[in-house]
Amino acid sequence: MMSFEMNDRKKIGLGLTGFGVFFSFLGIIFFFDKGLLAMGNILFFSGVTLTIGLKSSMQFFMKRSNFKGTVSFGVGFFLVIIGWPIIGMIIEAYGFVVLFSGFWPTLAVFLQKMPVIGWLFQQPFVRSFFDRYRGKRVPV
Repeated sequence: MMSFEMNDRKKIGLGLTGFGVFFSFLGIIFFFDKGLLAMGNILFFSGVTLTIGLKSSMQFFMKRSNFKGTVSFGVGFFLVIIGWPIIGMIIEAYGFVVLFSGFWPTLAVFLQKMPVIGWLFQQPFVRSFFDRYRGKRVPV
């Protein structure tokens, strides 16, 4: 059975993931600065690995159904590191969407239940968009 307790390793992993997203955002804002994007990628990947563990990370990224996303994310990561940040981020974004596509339905339900912005996501036109791409409801 999986443990959902927050130990220090998971707290550090979440912090690194947050800093990775922040540095990637800054890298995009500063006209695809390759240094910030590379730092963001490294922090994000190490944060995810610390948060869910090395074994779970390897299982997730090496799953047969995630192969296309893993390769795209890795190629994009490599292109950002060698100095082609725009092309690298486009390929990396595609890999991110493919890798984490199983989490989008859960995210949609979570956004609809949030106190302030949940109202916006419960509007009929937005809800119909979520229902079209959700497939089936995922309880939160």
